[in-house]
Amino acid sequence: MNPGAQHPNGTAQPLRSDAERNRARIIAAGRTVLGRDGLNASMASVAREAGVGIATILRHFPTKEELVAAVFADRMDAYADAVAVALDDPDPWQGFTGYIEAACAMQAADYGFADVLTMTFPTAKALEERRNEAYEGMVELIGRAKATGRLRADFDPSDLVLMHMANAGVVNATGDAAPDAWRRVVALFIQSFEAPARGPLPASPEHDALYKAMLRASPAGITAPAPDKSG
Repeated sequence: MNPGAQHPNGTAQPLRSDAERNRARIIAAGRTVLGRDGLNASMASVAREAGVGIATILRHFPTKEELVAAVFADRMDAYADAVAVALDDPDPWQGFTGYIEAACAMQAADYGFADVLTMTFPTAKALEERRNEAYEGMVELIGRAKATGRLRADFDPSDLVLMHMANAGVVNATGDAAPDAWRRVVALFIQSFEAPARGPLPASPEHDALYKAMLRASPAGITAPAPDKSG
């Protein structure tokens, strides 16, 4: 019976200890490789870092999307927690700017997560639920910040997605050569978001169009020969 397969009584069969170790090694390797090289890193490079064969990776994570979801689950939790902290701030504008600084810092610290916040992963249900939870919280915070008069009235929640896309571009382009460049970009963002606005903004992208852009940017699934039964 395969590790993780269903027992005849319907209960999940626990992973063998060696399979558990392999899964943990793969996730740790994914954190290293995807965090360093971004989501364009190959499954093969993760396999090399983990010291396992590609067949072993594919047995645990048949698609790259599933590997990404496992690797970045804790990062997405931290991201959602940053939104919760922002909502708890008695000053909505301070909470809003604190969230921006925290979220962009997370992107700067992890090239892979910089990309994750600009993409969507439809089959990674838990990851997307946490993202949606954070988004709903930010919509609430945006309304509060506008009510104080500090956030420009025409700010749209989609601007957060555009901000993460822009910051990911800066983070990936500057890398170790100018590792703090993102801080200046974030300061520019915040100053442009603050009221009073200097002038009107063009229309924001439609929600469906932005979703398609995030989906198109997501890494493609991996196909490979059927894995063997070892490891």
